[in-house]
Amino acid sequence: MVYPIIIYYFVFLHSLIMNDFSKINKLEEDDFYFTPEGYKVFTEKYLLKRGYCCQNGCRHCPYGFDKSKGRIVKK
Repeated sequence: MVYPIIIYYFVFLHSLIMNDFSKINKLEEDDFYFTPEGYKVFTEKYLLKRGYCCQNGCRHCPYGFDKSKGRIVKK
């Protein structure tokens, strides 16, 4: 039997973590734009604010990732 207090504790921790996560990752108006096709494109400002390269070949990647080579290329 799982004790109800343990379940409540984990629900409480999860809500705290998700609340902090959403505060940190709020998108501002100039963090992205939509293409005519409806895709969300992140700006260089947002990608720098995020702090790391996702290696997906973003259109405005400030880290120099080259998707065709699969690595970060120094500029």
